[in-house]
Amino acid sequence: MTRTFTFPGTELQVNRMGYGAMQLAGPHVMGPPKDEDEARAVLQEAVALGVNHIDTSDFYGPHHTNRLIREALFPYAAGLVLVTKIGAWRDEAGAWHLRRDADFLRQSVEDNLHRLDLSQMQIVNLRMGGPEDDIEAPMRVMRQMQDEGLIAHIGISTVTEDQLARARAIAPVVCVQNHYNLVHRSDDPMIDKLAQDGIAYVPYFPLGGFSPLQSEVLAGVAAEMGSSAQKVALAWLLARSPNILVIPGTSRRSHLRENIEASTLTFTPSQRALLDGLAHSQA
Repeated sequence: MTRTFTFPGTELQVNRMGYGAMQLAGPHVMGPPKDEDEARAVLQEAVALGVNHIDTSDFYGPHHTNRLIREALFPYAAGLVLVTKIGAWRDEAGAWHLRRDADFLRQSVEDNLHRLDLSQMQIVNLRMGGPEDDIEAPMRVMRQMQDEGLIAHIGISTVTEDQLARARAIAPVVCVQNHYNLVHRSDDPMIDKLAQDGIAYVPYFPLGGFSPLQSEVLAGVAAEMGSSAQKVALAWLLARSPNILVIPGTSRRSHLRENIEASTLTFTPSQRALLDGLAHSQA
């Protein structure tokens, strides 16, 4: 299994096991974490263990995850790729709101740059809300910011294949970030097409999200391997396609180590067949 990936048209090479910073915020992704020292230690240990792809957003917290990343990791190690997401904001009650007008998108990029202490974001994902959303207007804004040098490369999130095609007609897309995991498999055709073009696919909710994956088959394979269901589910994603980058999040170092260990697991053909069949059995 290939352990690294290079984003298309770039020199950005990352280990396929990365880290998602969302869980460094407080409960419900609002406010600071209960233990900020542990949060910074998680980030530092992730990099020490070889993680060089960190996914974040200024609307996590809001603002707290980016602040913690800067406090823990600045000045950033050579080769560390920081990826952020724009197109949404949080109100004081913690609700999530989508917004993609030009002024807001530009301010969001500038806020990320300021809080991370960067002059250019390496990759920025444009967050969409559904198949009915117009992606062309905000993509033109993204392309403008890329031309100005605020953004080096563009990704898109929560998109259909049609939106992906429309986005790529405006600017190169280096990654897609959608909901996908062992049992949520509607993006299988998209993943295969992206792999042919060398474009990264980065699943969010790789372990099921707010409702963790529960499956007797998964538990049985994990027991047979002497591992945990969580590690097996992450390992399956890495085995699924060489363009899949995994970014599980955690606020504890012990949990971080377990996640990274998933990249060392290998499946027998029968184990892989059982896991591959899970999406059909739970449809």
